Amino acid sequence: MLRRECAVTLNCNFDTALTQNYHSQSQIIRILTESWVSENMYCPHCGHNALNHFPNNKAVADFYCPTCNSEYELKSKAGSIGHKIADGAYHTFIDRITSNNNPDFFIMNYNKQFLSVNNLWIIPKHFFIPDIIEQRKPLSANAQRKGWIGCNILIDKIPAQAKIDIIHNSMPVPKELVQAQMQQASRLYTNNLSARGWLLDILNCVNSIKTETFSLSDMYQFETLLTIKHPNNHNIRAKIRQQLQLLRDKGFVDFLDRGVYKKSLH
Repeated sequence: MLRRECAVTLNCNFDTALTQNYHSQSQIIRILTESWVSENMYCPHCGHNALNHFPNNKAVADFYCPTCNSEYELKSKAGSIGHKIADGAYHTFIDRITSNNNPDFFIMNYNKQFLSVNNLWIIPKHFFIPDIIEQRKPLSANAQRKGWIGCNILIDKIPAQAKIDIIHNSMPVPKELVQAQMQQASRLYTNNLSARGWLLDILNCVNSIKTETFSLSDMYQFETLLTIKHPNNHNIRAKIRQQLQLLRDKGFVDFLDRGVYKKSLH
């Protein structure tokens, strides 16, 4: 097998010796990817050099940091990440991400031919809201788990600022930079789901504007969309201005002039 090293201390290759006695493809991939995290990953929050594995029956979280107690869930996919990633039971997932101890998420893209990690993101927990979780159709009456309802994580609905690279194209991002980006992303933390939803909606609107500099008029183009998403708010334009001020205070946009802003990340 061709081996690829992403760094002296971070080996991108899976340990295939661990799966010699397994035949289920899904089980093999789970063992390879989870073992890789156990053997290679540090804590992106505090920098501790190893993560511990939870027991397999732990709902939603896979790993935790023994130093700062941060929890992590791993999602992996062969080939490109695409627009969505399949997850487990819908209601279990929603309950956990809306709780006060929801986990951060590792999103891994691996090479099926070389059995190695191509890309690895971390998405901080406060970027997860019910709006980015898609409920799948219940399994049919003929299925072994009839009526079971799964879900998908809609990657496209997560702001670009939340997709923090740990490995990019088989090359690691320096640990210090990962931690700095996690610290920047933490500026957007709030445990209030409604406030979190508004802040992320406005950030996504800002990101969708193609120019670096933009105006309130540009933001007001999203008024109809935001009205549909937040039907109980009857003053959408005022809410847009309020959220832009919050994004300015948190360092994600700069105020240039009356009604004029610039994308930024200090």
